[in-house]
Amino acid sequence: MNIHATLRLLAWPFLWIGSIQLVFALLSMLVFRDKTFSQFLDGSLICFALSLLVYLRYRKGNMARLYYREALAFATMTWFLMGVLGALPIMFITGVSFTDSVFESVSAMTTTGATILTGLDHMPKSFLLYRQFLQWMGGLGIVIFVVAILPMLNVGGMRLLKAETPGPIKDDKIAPRVAKTSRYLWLVYLCLTLACALSYWLAGMNAFDAIAHSFSTVSTGGFSPYDASMGHFNSHTILGVADVFMALGAISFALHHKNFTVRSLKGYWQDEETRYFILAILTISAILTAMAVVNHTHPSFWVSVSQAVFHVISFMTSTGFGADDLSAWPAATAGFLIIASYLGGCAGSTAGGNKFIRNIITFRAIKHHMLQAIHPSAVIHVRYQHKVVRTPVLAAVTSFMLLVAICTMVLTVLLMMTGLDFFSAFSAVAACINVLGPGFGEVSSNFIPVTDTGTWLLTFAMILGRLEYFTVLTLLLPKFWRD
Repeated sequence: MNIHATLRLLAWPFLWIGSIQLVFALLSMLVFRDKTFSQFLDGSLICFALSLLVYLRYRKGNMARLYYREALAFATMTWFLMGVLGALPIMFITGVSFTDSVFESVSAMTTTGATILTGLDHMPKSFLLYRQFLQWMGGLGIVIFVVAILPMLNVGGMRLLKAETPGPIKDDKIAPRVAKTSRYLWLVYLCLTLACALSYWLAGMNAFDAIAHSFSTVSTGGFSPYDASMGHFNSHTILGVADVFMALGAISFALHHKNFTVRSLKGYWQDEETRYFILAILTISAILTAMAVVNHTHPSFWVSVSQAVFHVISFMTSTGFGADDLSAWPAATAGFLIIASYLGGCAGSTAGGNKFIRNIITFRAIKHHMLQAIHPSAVIHVRYQHKVVRTPVLAAVTSFMLLVAICTMVLTVLLMMTGLDFFSAFSAVAACINVLGPGFGEVSSNFIPVTDTGTWLLTFAMILGRLEYFTVLTLLLPKFWRD
C-alpha cells in the first residue's frame, strides 16, 4: 500500500474545495452582497493551508506505484475529507455544530439531500447556492468514480456496465483513459444541467432558482433553497420539468452519450436496464395514484397523477425533492416509496440505491434457481441484454444484495440505540444509505431529532451507500493494508 503517494494526492481535492470556497467568497461580495465573504474566505484559507502542508509532507511519494488499493483508499478518504472541509463555511455561516455541518456537507457531496437546517428561505443566497453546487460537484464525481474504478472490482454487476458501454469504460487500465472518460461525462453532465436550468426558467422560476435547482436535479441530490422544497412553487409544470431531468440524471451517462452520438432515442428503450427503470416508475406511480384517488388525497385525478409520478421519480432516483405533505397520504405510501429508494436508478448515473442492473440479475437468478429445482438436469442460464451472465458476476450481485440487507439492519439497530423508534431509524438509514434524503417518522421534516452519535452513523451510511459498500468496507480488512 503506497500510503505516501495516496496522501499526496489528497492535496489536489483540498486545493479544489478551497478554490470553490474562494469563488463563492468573491460571489458573495461582488454579486450577492450578503456579508458571507469572510466566512467563505476563512474556509478557503484553511483548505489551501492543508493542501500545501499535505503536498510538502508527502511530496516524495512514488506516484508510479498507484494501483487499485490506492484508488480505493483515495476515493474513500476524498469523500470524507472533502465533506469535512466543505463543512467549514456551513459551520461559520449558520452557527450549527461541527457534527451537523459535516453531516450537511457530506449529504450534499454524496447527493443525499438529507438536511439538519431550517429557515432556508431567509439564509444568504451565496450560501444557498454553495450548498446546491456541492451536490452538483458530487454528482459528477460519483459518475466518474463508478465508470473508472468500480468496474475493475467486479462489484455486483459493474463489469457488465463496462461491457455494455462504449469507449474508454471498456479498458481494463484506469489511468490511460480516465481523462477521456471524464471529458465526455463532463460534456453530458453540463449539457443536461444547462437544459434543466433553461427549462426551469421557462416553466416560471427566476434565474437564481432555476440554476440552483438544476444543480440538485441533474445530480439527483434534492437540496432546495426553500424549506418547502419544490412545494414552494406550487406549479405542476415545474414538477413535470423536475420529473424529466431527475429521470435523465438517473439513467447511465454513457447511454446518454451513445444515443446522442447516433442521434436516436430508441437506445433508451432497447437498453434493458433503462426499460425496466421506466416500467418500474410507471407501475409504482399507477399504484400510488390509485391509492390517492381512492382515499381522496387530492382535489382532482390529475393532481394525484402529478404528485404520485413526481414523488416516485424523486425517491427512485434518490433525488429526494418534496412537493406535498406525505403524512396526508395513505399509510402504505411510505412503504412503496422506501422500496422505490432501494430499487434506485441505473448504473453509471448519479442515482443511488441498488441500481436496476443488480435488481434485474437478482430476480433472474431467483427464477433460475426455481426452474433448476423443477428441471435439475436442464442447462439454464441467467441472461442480461441477451448475453449469459457469468458466475462471478452472479456471485458479486448476490454478495452486494446481502451486504445491503446486513448494513441496513445493523445501522437501524445502532440508530435505535440512540433513541429513535424503529420506523424512524429504518427510514433514516434507508434515506442515507440509498443517498435519498427525506425520511419518515421523526425525520420526516429534517434530521434535527437525531443525536450526535446517530448523526455520525448516518454520515457513515451516506458514504457507505454512495461508494457502493465494498469500496469502504474493503478498507477495514487488515490484508488491504499489507503488501
